[in-house]
Amino acid sequence: MAKTGTTTQGLRAAIERSGYYPALVAEAVEAAVGGEPVASYLVHQETTFDSNEVRRHVTVLVLTNTRFIVSHTDEQAADTSSPTPYATTSTESVKLDRISSVVVSRVVANPEKYVPGTLPREVVLTIGWGAVSRIDLEPAACGDPNCEADHGYTGNTTADDLSLRVSEAGDGPDTVRQTLAFAQSLSEATATVAATGR
Repeated sequence: MAKTGTTTQGLRAAIERSGYYPALVAEAVEAAVGGEPVASYLVHQETTFDSNEVRRHVTVLVLTNTRFIVSHTDEQAADTSSPTPYATTSTESVKLDRISSVVVSRVVANPEKYVPGTLPREVVLTIGWGAVSRIDLEPAACGDPNCEADHGYTGNTTADDLSLRVSEAGDGPDTVRQTLAFAQSLSEATATVAATGR
């Protein structure tokens, strides 16, 4: 389930509609947003199955004129650190000029019959701002098949701070549409910042 829009009141209503600890989630997000007007937002709830337990997770993405805010809330079962179930909420505020990439991966069925405007069956939104990077390394080699020298390692670094996957089958077509709309708003905002230097 995802909700998107452009007002602070709409953001609060979307968090409440998600039904996932709305008072806790809303307080954390509103504290991070502060007094800035909300330009766009996306609220996405997902349920995962971990062994014998069902876990819920909500991600709230908020775009203001100057920042991108991401909030995650997870519920945890009672464990050695807490005798009762508990939830953890985190927020991160990123200046728009720090966003280095907005990647939208679309999966479409029957690409030979694709009609522009048709919703993809799955969307993965990946946003990078340099907080988390993934390094993939492998042994380097040269073109000589008989060479036994150590050529060190080669690889690449990928910014992978946030990755959000939605699908038409699992989340519904509105969620796919809303994710694409938020991604477009974020891309446009980062392009404006890059062009104006603000």
